[in-house]
Amino acid sequence: MLRADPWTLTEKYLDLALLPQSESVFALSNGHIGWRGNLDEGEPHGLPGTYLNGFFALRPLPYAEGGYGYPESGQTVVNVTNGKILRLLVNDEPFDLRYGRVHQHVRKLDLRTGLLHRDCTWTSPAGCTVRVRSSRLVSFTQRAIAAIHYEVQAVDTPIRVVVQSELVANEQLPTAHGDPRIATTLESPLAAEENLTRGNRLRLIHCSHSSMLRVAAAADHDVQTDGPLSTDSESSEDVARLTVTASLQPRQSLRLEKRVAYGWSGVRSLPAVRDQVEAALAAAGATGWQGLVDEQRIYLDAFWGRSDVEVEGDEEIQHAVRFALFHVLQAGARAEQRAVPAKGLTGTGYDGHTFWDTETFVLPLLTYTSPHSVAEALRWRHCTLPAARERARQLGLRGASFPWRTIDGAECAAYWPAGTAAFHINADIADAVIRYVSATGDLDFERTSGLELLVETARLWMSLGYHDEHGAFHLDGVTGPDEYSAITDDNTYTNLMAAKNLRGAAESADRHYDEAAALGVDEAELAAWRRAADSVHLPYNEELGVHEQHTGFTRHQPWDFEATQPDQYPLLLHFPYFDIYRKRVVKQADLVLALYTCSDDFDDAEQKERDFVYYEPLTVRDSSLSACCQAVIAAETHHTELAYAYTVEAALMDLGDLEKNTRDGLHIASLAGAWMAVVCGFGGMRHTGNTLSFTPTLPTSLSRVAFRMEIWGSRLLVDIHREAAEYTVLAGTPTTIRHYGTDITLAVGRPRTFPIPTPPPRNSPKQPEGRLPGRR
Repeated sequence: MLRADPWTLTEKYLDLALLPQSESVFALSNGHIGWRGNLDEGEPHGLPGTYLNGFFALRPLPYAEGGYGYPESGQTVVNVTNGKILRLLVNDEPFDLRYGRVHQHVRKLDLRTGLLHRDCTWTSPAGCTVRVRSSRLVSFTQRAIAAIHYEVQAVDTPIRVVVQSELVANEQLPTAHGDPRIATTLESPLAAEENLTRGNRLRLIHCSHSSMLRVAAAADHDVQTDGPLSTDSESSEDVARLTVTASLQPRQSLRLEKRVAYGWSGVRSLPAVRDQVEAALAAAGATGWQGLVDEQRIYLDAFWGRSDVEVEGDEEIQHAVRFALFHVLQAGARAEQRAVPAKGLTGTGYDGHTFWDTETFVLPLLTYTSPHSVAEALRWRHCTLPAARERARQLGLRGASFPWRTIDGAECAAYWPAGTAAFHINADIADAVIRYVSATGDLDFERTSGLELLVETARLWMSLGYHDEHGAFHLDGVTGPDEYSAITDDNTYTNLMAAKNLRGAAESADRHYDEAAALGVDEAELAAWRRAADSVHLPYNEELGVHEQHTGFTRHQPWDFEATQPDQYPLLLHFPYFDIYRKRVVKQADLVLALYTCSDDFDDAEQKERDFVYYEPLTVRDSSLSACCQAVIAAETHHTELAYAYTVEAALMDLGDLEKNTRDGLHIASLAGAWMAVVCGFGGMRHTGNTLSFTPTLPTSLSRVAFRMEIWGSRLLVDIHREAAEYTVLAGTPTTIRHYGTDITLAVGRPRTFPIPTPPPRNSPKQPEGRLPGRR
């Protein structure tokens, strides 16, 4: 169905059975507005979707038996007012691709322009043929605006066409199925407050029944035709409609440009929100369709200039990595003090929540390609500190305890072993702060937002952990990244990330002494942080010579992989958690993730090899977050072909619908992981403090990998061939990097080339029965 070239994704024909997946793949967003790739006419559809980042409804969380500290309310992203709809009637027959004859139907997503194009030729059941062409965008430059250019042309007979351009609220949605990872279906979540039509302008204003958030949508139109034309408009509580009627001779067209503005608020009045969308429409109208298109291209040219990845030898992976970059950009570009949800704004999976994977997978990519969006995402975390402090107090802890899953900062995880107990999210947030400040030198951000995030998360670890009689620092009763283990002692990933958090907080407090003192930090607290970080306990099995994922993990009963059928994955949908938790099985990279994120804590290459080989046969990758981590460490430990297989899996997670749930939205963190697999795996890129190092290597299938990144005010190009790597500072200042342990200073505009050592031969480790990677 899908054909990819390096810069466009093309759907050559419409397969209605795959419509839900294609709606996610063709979704457009800017981090504030999200439009799923629904057909212009609204039907048929898989899942209608129009989302505003941060706009949600509340719903009660049912418990068979309540408990202290359980969250009382959940949050679910709302399908807000749909402004995409352009219904078409041809001589009174609806343009509906389920009827009549479709001669051609092509959709193209252009990654360079940010436009989704559609070209369809259709003959109605009565024999009238029309050609419908449309292009749509969600603007990166005008945050509140999305727009459509729509054209219908008579092909071979005179026809009368009617186009109904609508704003529709409270759309009927398909019923959710039994997968716990998808969203709760909400019925009519919006209460009408105002509706208006005036000439070609439409407006609807609603308020969420439960969360009391107000949303406004307004649309304006420019209409042109080669023949007679008439217009009419009407509105009711949930529908505002502009109706355009035209008579067309063969080869004559009706053209319509539709600009849609959105705004929402939990505090502003109805007149204020109304004026917000009207002002946005006025600005977009002054810009015009072509102006919006031109602005979009300029924005994306700049993005690709600092972030493009080139892959030679595998055209499918080349396109998939660019597709990934584009969608990660869409998820965070204009979020502006809002979260980056796990599905971006492409679907309702996970109820639209954000998790730890934003800071661990998405923000690293954006740090080196679009750092402004990282600062905004972390400022959103800073804005939620009051809720995180209250949650920590409720749990009997000091500092701040950030939620496992949320939209507005309140904890929404009803299952506490895989939610509240996953305290590592606090260190993940701190790690994102440390990385961003180190890469950009943004000390103003660190002083106003970053420092407080680091201090409060450090205080959490000190109240959660303890020193034993030998001085070792322990964190008991926590859940690490692997959700097939829960409530464990001394999860290695959590302990090492907490240590990084504690050191980072102390260093930040040293840089901003007065601000730290205002937060109550004194020398005794700094010393306690450093002592805990230096004495954190790492469980190790001396007999096996490997680090334990958590204390006692290597003694657990092995999972019976041979008896597990292929259709019984993911295990969480077919086996009770009690059975899973007590067995030696890993849902997703956990200890292996620590080998990457805390690389300097594992300075023995042979130790990394032993750890990686031990956990490979146990890791079933029931999470889309796993393959990219395994790709990075496979490359580092010289299992290059295995790294390539994992890279393929991460890159094709959504384009290949490998998890069979792309219909619910894209896996934004896995998309970021495709970049991570290439840049940090085959590029061997590691950034720790003031050190930027590379250990490049290539699998036999690839002849070249090149990528751009920004760090320390400079733009770098890393160009990797099989036997050598070339490094160039494209702009900025002279920059020192490390190539296979050797420090190199690069002058601006003067490439330097260095050989790539031949890796030692390795026997590839085994994977669990039936779980080989790289499914194409």
